[in-house]
Amino acid sequence: MIVKIISKNFDIEDSHKLEVAVKHGRYSSLKKLFSMSPDEVTEEVTKSGLRGKGGGGAPTGDKWKLMPKNHPKPAYLVINADESEPGTFKDRQIMEFDPHLLIEGIINSSYAIDAHHAYIYIRGEYVFWAKRVNEAIEEAYKAGYLGEKVGGFDYKLDVTLHRGGGAYICGEKSALLESLEGKRGHPRLKPQQKEPEWFFGGPTVVNNVETIASVPFIISEGFEAYRAYGTECSPGTMLFGMSGHINNPGIYELPFGTSMKQFIEQIGGGVKGGKKLKAVIPGGSSCHVLRADEIDDITLDYESLKQHGSSLGTGGMIIMDEDTFMPEAMKNLFEFYHHESCGQCTPCREGCGWVDKILEKLLKGEGTPKDYETILSACEMLNGKTICVFAPSVAFIADSYLTKFKEEFDSLCKNNVL
Repeated sequence: MIVKIISKNFDIEDSHKLEVAVKHGRYSSLKKLFSMSPDEVTEEVTKSGLRGKGGGGAPTGDKWKLMPKNHPKPAYLVINADESEPGTFKDRQIMEFDPHLLIEGIINSSYAIDAHHAYIYIRGEYVFWAKRVNEAIEEAYKAGYLGEKVGGFDYKLDVTLHRGGGAYICGEKSALLESLEGKRGHPRLKPQQKEPEWFFGGPTVVNNVETIASVPFIISEGFEAYRAYGTECSPGTMLFGMSGHINNPGIYELPFGTSMKQFIEQIGGGVKGGKKLKAVIPGGSSCHVLRADEIDDITLDYESLKQHGSSLGTGGMIIMDEDTFMPEAMKNLFEFYHHESCGQCTPCREGCGWVDKILEKLLKGEGTPKDYETILSACEMLNGKTICVFAPSVAFIADSYLTKFKEEFDSLCKNNVL
C-alpha cells in the first residue's frame, strides 16, 4: 500500500545534502527537461493529472496554461510553504529530508511557465526548515543547479526563500502574494474569470510544496508512470498524515484511492490504548468532521471525500477516540480560527469570535437552547459573504460538529435540550 515517489529518499542518511541527493537521483530530470519545450513540459504535467496538494486539488497543468505568452512583465513561480493548517505537517517532511527534490521541482516548473525567479514563502515558525532549505539553495547555486546556467543548460533561474510572519491567512495564495509584496497579508478579491495570480504585476503561478515536488518524477518517468498510481480522477500519490489518538502517527505516501479505514487500522496501528474510534478529520482542521460509522467505504481521494460530505484537503488526518468530548474539540479549533482571522471581512472577524464566546459559555454550563440556534445563525452569516474561503470553512466546521454530535451539545445545557 505504501509507495515511494516523493518520499523515496526520506529514510536515507544525510538525504538533505547535495552529494547524497545527487547520488540518489536528484536533478536527474534536467537532461530530459531541457530537451523538451516549455509547452511540452506543461502538456506532460497536464496529461499526468497532477492535482494541487495544498487543499484545493485543482489540476496543475490547467493552472500553468493560464500563464500568458509574451507578457511585458516577468513571470514568477511562488511556492506555498506556509503550512499552518492544524493537523498538516507533510510539506515540512520534504523540506527537511529532501529539499533538493523541491528545488529540482522548482526548476522543472519554472522552465514550463518561462519564469526566471521563484520564491518559496515559508511559514514563519518553520525556523529549522527555512535554514535547511536555504542551505540546499546555497548548495545548488555553488554546484550550478541554480543561477546563470542551470545544470549547464541555457536557462537562468534564481530562487529566494522568504519567511512569513506567522499568519495562518497567508496560506491563502492571494494573501501570500500580498505579504510577499511587503503589504499586509489580506486576501484579494477574486477575478470574474480564470486567470493567473499576479506578483508585482507579473503573471504568477502559486503551487504547494508537495505539488512541485511531484513534477520531477513525471518529467523523468513520463505521465503514464504517475497515472499508474491512484484513481482515474485522482491519479498519483499523496503524503498522508495521521496525528491524534493513533498508535503510529506520522507521514505515509499512499496512492489516491486507498481505503481510509485500512489506513487507520493497518498502517496507523489503530486507535491508541485499544479504544474505539469516534471521529476523523480527514484533511486538516478545516474539513468536515466524520463520525466513525461514516468511514467504512471512504477512500482517500478527492471524489470519495466529496461524496461523503467532507474534503481531502491536505491529507492531514486527525484521529479522535471515544473519550473525546466534541464540544471541547470544536472550542479548541474555534480559538485558533478566532485568533487567525485576518479581520478584513466583518462577518469573519466578528462571527468567529462570536461563536468562540458562545462555545465558552456552553462549556461553562451557562448555555441555553437558544445558543445552538445562534451558532447556526452565525454560520449562515459566515458562509459566502467574505472575500476568501476562511469564513465558509469555519461555518462548515461548526455545522458538522453541531449536527453530527448534537447530543453532546445538548448535555451542556443542564436540563434544557438544544
